[in-house]
Amino acid sequence: MITFIPTPIGNPQDITIRAMKLFEKATLFLCEDTRQTKRLLRLLEERFDMPYPEAEFYSFNEHNGQERLDSLGESFADKEVVYVSDAGMPVISDPGQLLVAYAQEKDLKYDVLPGASAVTTAYAASGFEEGKFLFYAFLPHKGKERASALAGAMDNGYNTVLYESPHRLEKLLDEVQALDENRELFLAKEISKKYQNYYRGTVKSLNEQFKELTIRGEWVVVIKAKECKEKSLSFTEVLALDLPPKPKAKLLAQLSDKSVKEWYNTLIG
Repeated sequence: MITFIPTPIGNPQDITIRAMKLFEKATLFLCEDTRQTKRLLRLLEERFDMPYPEAEFYSFNEHNGQERLDSLGESFADKEVVYVSDAGMPVISDPGQLLVAYAQEKDLKYDVLPGASAVTTAYAASGFEEGKFLFYAFLPHKGKERASALAGAMDNGYNTVLYESPHRLEKLLDEVQALDENRELFLAKEISKKYQNYYRGTVKSLNEQFKELTIRGEWVVVIKAKECKEKSLSFTEVLALDLPPKPKAKLLAQLSDKSVKEWYNTLIG
Protein backbone atom coordinates (compact mmCIF):
# COMPACT_ATOMS: atom_id res chain seq x y z
CA MET A 1 0.00 0.00 0.00
CA ILE A 2 1.30 3.44 -0.96
CA THR A 3 -0.17 6.43 0.85
CA PHE A 4 0.42 10.02 -0.22
CA ILE A 5 0.23 12.17 2.90
CA PRO A 6 -0.02 15.99 2.98
CA THR A 7 2.22 17.68 5.52
CA PRO A 8 1.72 21.11 7.15
CA ILE A 9 2.61 24.10 4.98
CA GLY A 10 3.61 26.01 8.11
CA ASN A 11 2.04 25.31 11.47
CA PRO A 12 2.75 21.70 12.57
CA GLN A 13 -0.60 21.58 14.36
CA ASP A 14 -2.25 21.32 10.95
CA ILE A 15 -1.19 17.67 10.75
CA THR A 16 -4.12 15.26 10.92
CA ILE A 17 -4.62 12.39 13.35
CA ARG A 18 -5.01 10.04 10.41
CA ALA A 19 -1.65 11.15 9.00
CA MET A 20 0.13 10.54 12.30
CA LYS A 21 -1.38 7.06 12.62
CA LEU A 22 -0.14 6.20 9.14
CA PHE A 23 3.30 7.61 9.92
CA GLU A 24 3.48 5.31 12.95
CA LYS A 25 2.90 2.11 10.98
CA ALA A 26 4.88 3.05 7.86
CA THR A 27 7.82 0.79 7.03
CA LEU A 28 9.15 2.80 4.06
CA PHE A 29 9.20 6.56 3.59
CA LEU A 30 9.73 8.15 0.19
CA CYS A 31 10.48 11.82 0.75
CA GLU A 32 11.12 14.87 -1.35
CA ASP A 33 13.82 15.56 1.26
CA THR A 34 14.48 13.00 4.01
CA ARG A 35 15.91 15.67 6.33
CA GLN A 36 12.70 17.68 6.20
CA THR A 37 10.57 14.59 6.81
CA LYS A 38 12.66 13.40 9.76
CA ARG A 39 12.55 16.89 11.25
CA LEU A 40 8.74 16.85 11.05
CA LEU A 41 8.52 13.38 12.59
CA ARG A 42 10.76 14.41 15.50
CA LEU A 43 8.59 17.46 16.04
CA LEU A 44 5.44 15.32 16.10
CA GLU A 45 7.14 12.94 18.51
CA GLU A 46 8.08 15.77 20.90
CA ARG A 47 4.84 17.76 20.75
CA PHE A 48 2.18 15.11 20.24
CA ASP A 49 3.79 11.94 21.65
CA MET A 50 3.69 10.22 18.26
CA PRO A 51 6.02 7.20 18.28
CA TYR A 52 8.88 7.73 15.84
CA PRO A 53 8.43 5.14 13.07
CA GLU A 54 10.83 2.26 12.63
CA ALA A 55 11.16 2.63 8.90
CA GLU A 56 13.53 3.02 5.99
CA PHE A 57 13.88 6.52 4.52
CA TYR A 58 14.74 7.30 0.90
CA SER A 59 14.72 10.53 -1.04
CA PHE A 60 12.38 10.55 -4.03
CA ASN A 61 12.55 13.60 -6.26
CA GLU A 62 12.73 14.77 -9.86
CA HIS A 63 16.40 13.77 -10.07
CA ASN A 64 16.27 10.21 -8.71
CA GLY A 65 12.61 9.17 -8.89
CA GLN A 66 12.99 6.69 -11.73
CA GLU A 67 16.13 5.25 -10.14
CA ARG A 68 14.24 4.67 -6.88
CA LEU A 69 11.42 2.94 -8.71
CA ASP A 70 13.89 0.66 -10.47
CA SER A 71 15.60 -0.34 -7.21
CA LEU A 72 12.71 -0.32 -4.71
CA GLY A 73 9.54 -0.71 -6.76
CA GLU A 74 9.23 -4.49 -6.39
CA SER A 75 9.12 -4.16 -2.59
CA PHE A 76 6.19 -1.70 -2.50
CA ALA A 77 3.51 -4.41 -2.54
CA ASP A 78 4.84 -5.91 0.71
CA LYS A 79 5.45 -2.68 2.65
CA GLU A 80 3.50 0.19 4.13
CA VAL A 81 4.87 2.94 1.91
CA VAL A 82 4.38 6.63 2.64
CA TYR A 83 5.19 9.46 0.25
CA VAL A 84 5.54 13.02 1.57
CA SER A 85 6.70 16.25 -0.01
CA ASP A 86 8.47 18.92 2.04
CA ALA A 87 5.21 20.76 2.72
CA GLY A 88 1.65 20.64 1.49
CA MET A 89 -0.17 18.30 -0.85
CA PRO A 90 1.93 15.61 -2.54
CA VAL A 91 2.01 15.56 -6.36
CA ILE A 92 0.90 19.22 -6.60
CA SER A 93 4.00 21.01 -7.89
CA ASP A 94 6.31 18.22 -6.70
CA PRO A 95 7.66 14.94 -8.15
CA GLY A 96 5.10 12.58 -6.62
CA GLN A 97 3.17 12.18 -9.89
CA LEU A 98 5.82 9.71 -11.06
CA LEU A 99 4.95 7.45 -8.13
CA VAL A 100 1.20 7.73 -8.80
CA ALA A 101 1.77 6.70 -12.42
CA TYR A 102 3.91 3.76 -11.27
CA ALA A 103 1.20 2.55 -8.86
CA GLN A 104 -1.40 2.72 -11.62
CA GLU A 105 0.84 0.92 -14.11
CA LYS A 106 1.70 -1.89 -11.67
CA ASP A 107 -1.84 -2.06 -10.27
CA LEU A 108 -0.59 -1.28 -6.75
CA LYS A 109 -3.10 -0.14 -4.16
CA TYR A 110 -2.63 3.52 -3.25
CA ASP A 111 -4.44 6.30 -1.45
CA VAL A 112 -4.17 10.09 -1.24
CA LEU A 113 -5.13 11.78 2.02
CA PRO A 114 -6.79 15.21 1.95
CA GLY A 115 -4.91 17.96 3.66
CA ALA A 116 -2.99 21.21 3.58
CA SER A 117 -2.55 22.97 0.24
CA ALA A 118 -1.17 26.47 -0.29
CA VAL A 119 -3.12 26.76 -3.56
CA THR A 120 -6.61 26.35 -2.11
CA THR A 121 -5.77 28.15 1.14
CA ALA A 122 -4.56 31.26 -0.68
CA TYR A 123 -7.48 31.23 -3.11
CA ALA A 124 -10.00 30.95 -0.29
CA ALA A 125 -8.29 33.87 1.47
CA SER A 126 -8.27 36.02 -1.68
CA GLY A 127 -11.96 36.81 -1.53
CA PHE A 128 -12.19 36.69 -5.32
CA GLU A 129 -15.77 35.79 -6.14
CA GLU A 130 -15.38 33.26 -8.94
CA GLY A 131 -15.23 29.61 -7.93
CA LYS A 132 -13.07 28.68 -10.92
CA PHE A 133 -9.33 29.25 -11.08
CA LEU A 134 -6.21 27.95 -12.82
CA PHE A 135 -3.00 26.90 -11.09
CA TYR A 136 0.29 27.72 -12.85
CA ALA A 137 2.71 26.75 -10.02
CA PHE A 138 6.12 28.41 -10.59
CA LEU A 139 6.66 30.40 -13.77
CA PRO A 140 9.87 29.80 -15.74
CA HIS A 141 12.68 31.90 -14.29
CA LYS A 142 13.50 34.08 -17.28
CA GLY A 143 13.40 34.72 -21.00
CA LYS A 144 10.68 34.18 -23.56
CA GLU A 145 9.30 31.18 -21.67
CA ARG A 146 8.61 33.32 -18.60
CA ALA A 147 7.09 36.14 -20.64
CA SER A 148 4.85 33.72 -22.51
CA ALA A 149 3.73 31.93 -19.34
CA LEU A 150 2.96 35.21 -17.57
CA ALA A 151 0.97 36.49 -20.53
CA GLY A 152 -1.03 33.26 -20.44
CA ALA A 153 -1.62 33.61 -16.70
CA MET A 154 -2.94 37.13 -17.13
CA ASP A 155 -5.09 36.64 -20.21
CA ASN A 156 -6.62 33.17 -19.85
CA GLY A 157 -9.95 34.49 -18.60
CA TYR A 158 -9.67 32.90 -15.13
CA ASN A 159 -8.29 33.89 -11.76
CA THR A 160 -4.82 32.33 -11.72
CA VAL A 161 -2.67 31.10 -8.82
CA LEU A 162 1.14 31.22 -8.92
CA TYR A 163 3.91 30.31 -6.52
CA GLU A 164 6.80 32.76 -6.22
CA SER A 165 10.05 32.87 -4.29
CA PRO A 166 10.96 36.00 -2.29
CA HIS A 167 13.89 37.00 -4.52
CA ARG A 168 11.68 37.00 -7.63
CA LEU A 169 8.50 38.55 -6.21
CA GLU A 170 9.56 42.13 -6.99
CA LYS A 171 10.40 41.06 -10.54
CA LEU A 172 6.96 39.48 -10.93
CA LEU A 173 5.18 42.62 -9.69
CA ASP A 174 7.18 44.77 -12.12
CA GLU A 175 6.33 42.41 -14.98
CA VAL A 176 2.61 42.38 -14.16
CA GLN A 177 2.56 46.17 -13.80
CA ALA A 178 4.21 46.59 -17.19
CA LEU A 179 1.37 44.59 -18.74
CA ASP A 180 -1.54 45.99 -16.72
CA GLU A 181 -0.90 48.36 -13.82
CA ASN A 182 -4.52 48.22 -12.68
CA ARG A 183 -4.73 44.43 -12.48
CA GLU A 184 -5.88 43.31 -9.03
CA LEU A 185 -3.72 40.81 -7.15
CA PHE A 186 -3.89 38.92 -3.89
CA LEU A 187 -0.61 37.95 -2.20
CA ALA A 188 -0.29 35.47 0.65
CA LYS A 189 2.99 35.41 2.55
CA GLU A 190 4.18 32.46 4.66
CA ILE A 191 0.77 30.80 4.95
CA SER A 192 0.01 29.46 8.47
CA LYS A 193 3.45 30.50 9.78
CA LYS A 194 4.34 33.12 12.38
CA TYR A 195 4.78 35.95 9.87
CA GLN A 196 1.78 35.14 7.67
CA ASN A 197 0.32 38.16 5.94
CA TYR A 198 -2.21 38.90 3.21
CA TYR A 199 -2.14 41.76 0.71
CA ARG A 200 -4.79 42.73 -1.86
CA GLY A 201 -4.87 45.60 -4.33
CA THR A 202 -3.84 46.71 -7.78
CA VAL A 203 -0.34 45.70 -8.78
CA LYS A 204 0.61 49.39 -8.94
CA SER A 205 -0.48 50.03 -5.34
CA LEU A 206 1.17 46.82 -4.09
CA ASN A 207 4.43 47.69 -5.82
CA GLU A 208 4.47 51.03 -3.99
CA GLN A 209 3.65 49.34 -0.69
CA PHE A 210 6.34 46.70 -1.10
CA LYS A 211 9.08 49.27 -1.63
CA GLU A 212 8.82 49.91 2.11
CA LEU A 213 8.87 46.20 3.06
CA THR A 214 11.56 43.56 3.33
CA ILE A 215 10.33 40.71 1.18
CA ARG A 216 11.02 37.34 2.76
CA GLY A 217 9.44 33.91 2.87
CA GLU A 218 7.39 31.95 0.38
CA TRP A 219 4.56 33.61 -1.53
CA VAL A 220 1.36 32.60 -3.28
CA VAL A 221 0.09 35.09 -5.86
CA VAL A 222 -3.48 35.16 -7.16
CA ILE A 223 -4.00 37.19 -10.33
CA LYS A 224 -7.59 38.33 -10.77
CA ALA A 225 -9.06 37.59 -14.18
CA LYS A 226 -9.16 40.49 -16.61
CA GLU A 227 -12.57 42.08 -16.74
CA CYS A 228 -14.20 41.32 -20.07
CA LYS A 229 -16.34 44.20 -21.28
CA GLU A 230 -17.31 42.46 -24.52
CA LYS A 231 -20.72 40.82 -24.56
CA SER A 232 -21.36 37.68 -26.57
CA LEU A 233 -24.84 37.33 -28.05
CA SER A 234 -26.61 34.03 -27.72
CA PHE A 235 -28.40 32.28 -30.59
CA THR A 236 -31.78 33.39 -29.21
CA GLU A 237 -30.61 37.02 -28.87
CA VAL A 238 -29.34 37.09 -32.46
CA LEU A 239 -32.62 35.62 -33.70
CA ALA A 240 -34.51 38.42 -31.93
CA LEU A 241 -32.39 41.26 -33.36
CA ASP A 242 -34.14 43.79 -35.59
CA LEU A 243 -31.88 43.30 -38.60
CA PRO A 244 -32.42 42.80 -42.33
CA PRO A 245 -32.56 39.10 -43.34
CA LYS A 246 -29.16 38.97 -45.06
CA PRO A 247 -26.89 40.15 -42.15
CA LYS A 248 -29.01 38.24 -39.66
CA ALA A 249 -28.63 35.06 -41.74
CA LYS A 250 -24.84 35.49 -41.70
CA LEU A 251 -24.80 35.78 -37.91
CA LEU A 252 -27.09 32.78 -37.43
CA ALA A 253 -24.95 30.68 -39.77
CA GLN A 254 -21.95 31.36 -37.53
CA LEU A 255 -23.87 29.97 -34.55
CA SER A 256 -25.37 26.90 -36.19
CA ASP A 257 -24.89 24.14 -38.75
CA LYS A 258 -27.16 25.78 -41.31
CA SER A 259 -25.75 27.78 -44.23
CA VAL A 260 -26.35 31.48 -44.83
CA LYS A 261 -28.65 30.61 -47.73
CA GLU A 262 -30.74 28.24 -45.58
CA TRP A 263 -31.14 30.87 -42.86
CA TYR A 264 -31.97 33.56 -45.41
CA ASN A 265 -34.72 31.42 -46.91
CA THR A 266 -36.05 30.65 -43.42
CA LEU A 267 -36.12 34.33 -42.46
CA ILE A 268 -37.91 35.51 -45.59
CA GLY A 269 -40.26 32.53 -45.81
